[in-house]
Amino acid sequence: MNSTFLIAGAVLLLVSVLASKISDRLGVPSLLIFLGLGMLAGSEGIGGIHFDDPSVAQFIGVVALVLILFSGGLDTEWKVVRHVIGEGILLSTLGVLVTALVVGCFTSRLLGFSPLEGMLLGAIVSSTDAAAVFSVLRSKGIHLKGKLIPLLEIESGSNDPMAIFLTIGITQLITQPQTSLLQLVGGFFAQMIIGGAIGYGMGRLSIPLINRLKLGYDGLYPVLTLSLVFLIFGITDRLGGSGFLAVYLCGIVLAKHDFIHKRQLLRFHDGLAWLMQITMFLTLGLLVFPSRLAPVAINGILIAACLMLLARPISVFTSLLFCPMSWREKALLSWVGLRGAVPIILATFPLLSGVSNAEGIFNVVFFVVLMSVLFQGTTIPFVARLLKVDVPPTKKVIYPLQYTPMAGVKSELKELYVPESSPAVGKAIVELGLPDDFLVVLVARGDEFILPSGGTVLQAKDVLLTLSENRSFLAIQKRYQLEDHNL
Repeated sequence: MNSTFLIAGAVLLLVSVLASKISDRLGVPSLLIFLGLGMLAGSEGIGGIHFDDPSVAQFIGVVALVLILFSGGLDTEWKVVRHVIGEGILLSTLGVLVTALVVGCFTSRLLGFSPLEGMLLGAIVSSTDAAAVFSVLRSKGIHLKGKLIPLLEIESGSNDPMAIFLTIGITQLITQPQTSLLQLVGGFFAQMIIGGAIGYGMGRLSIPLINRLKLGYDGLYPVLTLSLVFLIFGITDRLGGSGFLAVYLCGIVLAKHDFIHKRQLLRFHDGLAWLMQITMFLTLGLLVFPSRLAPVAINGILIAACLMLLARPISVFTSLLFCPMSWREKALLSWVGLRGAVPIILATFPLLSGVSNAEGIFNVVFFVVLMSVLFQGTTIPFVARLLKVDVPPTKKVIYPLQYTPMAGVKSELKELYVPESSPAVGKAIVELGLPDDFLVVLVARGDEFILPSGGTVLQAKDVLLTLSENRSFLAIQKRYQLEDHNL
């Protein structure tokens, strides 16, 4: 084995991880940093690594997307996103379609692209990037009002299948003119139905499998979930469904239930998703030749402006026309539609399919993504404050213990916040008349943790870490007017 490749790969990963600190401090999405490093390492950069194989880049991108989408689903709190599931589906389907149509019409009417080429370009840039959005929000400590965070989460995680379908479908219309539009529409519904059914079904089957298998080594559980993810994607794709939708939905189903080593598996897949993001962005950065971007700069700027200022706002306001959200919230959603790695990956499909203007489309897409991340990504905090949809951050309590759910155990570890108006204020725990299956494990008071006893007197703003079954939890919460906090 050539150690040079290992050293080069290790150095790129290490530099990417260290560069993420710069991303956090400057509020620049890590996507931009990783792409830039890939370009610097490429044949026209200081690294001199020659890479010009779209098929390899596409394979790496697909594998990375599978793992990133599963991790995103696994990290999704169902009780938070279920209230915005309707709006999320509208944005991830109708919103993507409207974006593709507006950009397609703009590029074909004003920039000389053929109608199908314009629609292809619009489809490629139609999906948003969750990782880019949330890295900016986290790095700047921005928290948004109401439904905005869960809506962005569900939209960004679920709009890739629609963009992938549109890209492949329009590519097929260009390369195989005999294909009818009716066939594509039927294919779309088949992909969504098959993908949704397999994703939900396999998610439900995975829970008892993980809990009852009783593997002899804890380190095998990540291997088990990893194999399930690729199995679900492969089976769904083979049956003509959307494998991306299936793995994302499977992750959401798993996140909704308790299973063995859940916290450890969440951390494993989160770390794996970061590795896949870095690998994917570096690969795509290597694939592009910076000298080829200059000739498409003007078209790229015009299309990026159309996407940011026209297509995305029209798609958001059209999709959420009848949703009870303020214009300020819709305006914020319009601005945070960052484009990420998915459009660049999708731009490799026309390259491999022999579309005549495929290389030009790829370079334009890459330029559009750079413009989106650079301008939208760096101004999200300012726009959130300008529209007055940001809220002060809530300090997250990190407890000095962990709880691992086990098969057959119905109790859950949850937080309860004690507001000033609660009847529990000033009372000792023993005076609360708690049921036998309700246990106060720890009390967080300011920056201190108190190991409670029956005589511990509760104070306003205490956070109680409790272990109980859901029925008792809801009863105590209602009786003492306590607030449910997510762990």
